[in-house]
Formats: sequence, structure tokens, C-alpha cells
Amino acid sequence: MLTGQPYYGVPEAEDGVHAVIPELRRVLLCFDAPDELEARPRVLPVLASEVDQIAALRRDARYVPMGPLLPSVITELTHVALGARGEEQQKAFWHLARAYRAVNSLAHKMGHHDLGNTALERVRWAADRSGDPLMQVTAGFLVAGSMLRQGATESARRKLKGLRGELERLQAERSYTDDALAVEGALVLKLAVVESRENNLGGAEELLREAGQVALMAGNRDSLAYEMSFGPTNIKIHTAHTLIDTGDSEQALARLAEWGQGGSEWAPPASTVGERSSHHYIDIASARLAEGDRRGAFTELKRARKIAPNHTRFHPSVRETVGALLRMDAHPSGELSAFGSWAGVA
Repeated sequence: MLTGQPYYGVPEAEDGVHAVIPELRRVLLCFDAPDELEARPRVLPVLASEVDQIAALRRDARYVPMGPLLPSVITELTHVALGARGEEQQKAFWHLARAYRAVNSLAHKMGHHDLGNTALERVRWAADRSGDPLMQVTAGFLVAGSMLRQGATESARRKLKGLRGELERLQAERSYTDDALAVEGALVLKLAVVESRENNLGGAEELLREAGQVALMAGNRDSLAYEMSFGPTNIKIHTAHTLIDTGDSEQALARLAEWGQGGSEWAPPASTVGERSSHHYIDIASARLAEGDRRGAFTELKRARKIAPNHTRFHPSVRETVGALLRMDAHPSGELSAFGSWAGVA
């Protein structure tokens, strides 16, 4: 899909969001021969704690503060992983896979898709050495997502179905742990998106119902296991997304009213990670625009910006929606014009 990314301009230059990209390219190129360190790498628990911090920033789509943390922690973790043995080595590779996942997310969201694909290969490399089959399935899930973004829907479908089969093989008599259920649920939701991209709403809805059953097995609560953000909230977000994807914006908005309480439409809980909730509001903005509600569309974009400004500003759909709003309004308000400038829309 052509989106004109990566975006370069005044907004990007102000926060230096692209500044870390050259260093990340070098670090990922030297994945098995890392830079020499002036001092010994920090101990694994300290590095793991920093990866936890990076993962939290990634989930909340805070790419600007996250980016500068990545090169050093990846380099140090690589030294630990290559120099250790046994359980410590596996743990180092496990956290290294998470750090590479953060690079993939940053690169993808910023439009550096070649770097994102390289990061995916590094996730797989580290996951294969982590000794954790669920991390290996997670790596495959990320690859399938990249396939889907590149329009390779059939390849993504085969990949996801193969991963589900592998997960079933790993879980004796389907006695899934909560972590495995979170990974399984994420695979099912991604398959629902595959079906919506093929304009197969019936197939998508069937998979969404299946995801609901997986969530029930896991206690019907939201989970961050393996950073999948799986649970009832993400199922609702995906339900709205698939309806919008297949062109039924009216039904997507009707679902929000149906799920709401006290006369208010449903919205992701405040505890929802920023990347997920902001993506939801971006989707709903496009739906409201499709239904002729320009004011409502702009309101949704402002909600997305408040939650995750980095994610919102660099999302191609935001630029499309803002551009359409500006074109439709002969005399746009100062607020809308300022939003357009902030989002890089002339």
C-alpha cells in the first residue's frame, strides 16, 4: 500500500522522531557482531527492566521517547546473550526479541518499512534462541501482520493458520495456559482482519465470535501477555474495525451505541493501551466522515491525538481524514487548520 511514508517535514523535524533510524539500521545490521562496549554490559535484570519500560512505551505508542533507548539496550543484551549459557542466555534472547519488536513497531509506524521487515527477522532470530515456543509463535504473528500490511492476504492467512496449528500441537490436550490463550486470541483476531480485507464480513464475524470464546476461556478479562492486548476490549475494537474495513461504517457506529451504557457510546476503557485505543478512534473518525459527520470525525481525531500523539500524527488514515475535512470546508476553523499543520497536511 502506497502511503507516501516516511513523512518528513516541519512536525517531524521538531521532535526528531527519525533521528534514531540510522543508528537502528546499523545495530540491526550488526546483530551477531555487536559494537564493542567501553564497559561491561549491565546485568540482565537491569536490562530486562529497561525492556519492560520500552515495551510500555511501545504499547502506548510513545515512539519519540522510546527510540533513543533501543540501540544501547539491544547492543548490551546481544553481548549478554552471545556470552552467556543456559537459562541466562535464553532469557537474554527472550528480552532481545521484545526489544527488536519495539524496533519493528517504531519503524512500521514511522513508515520505514524496510527497517521494520529487518527487525522482524531479528525478532525471529532471537525468539528461536529464547527456548520459548510462545515467543516463536508471537514472532510469526508479527510476520503475518507485515504480510497483511503489504497486501499478501493469502500468505498471511496461511501463516496464521499454521501458527494456530503449531500452538495447538504445543498445548497438550488443548489445556491452554492463560498466556497461550492470549496468543491464540491474537491469532484469531488477526485472521478476522484478513477476512475483512478480503471483504468477507461473514468470515470475519465468525472468527470474532471464536475470539470471544477464547476470551471466555481466559476469564473474559483484558490481558497484556506477550504484549498481545487480547481480551473483550480488543475484540470490540476489532469488531468495529472489520465493519469499517468492509464498508459498513453505519453498522460500526451502531455497535458503539449498542455496547454503550447510560446513553453514551462505548469507548475503550482508560486502562487500554494507547496504541489500541488511539487506533480505534482513528478508525471511528473515518467511519463518521463516511457517514457525513464531519464534526464527529474531527472530535475522534482529537481524542486519538490526546491519547497517543506520535501514533496519530504518523497514521496515514489520519492524514486522509484531515485532508478530506479541510477540502470539504471552504472556511476551516483555526483549530482544524492547526491540526492539519500538526499532522503534516498542507
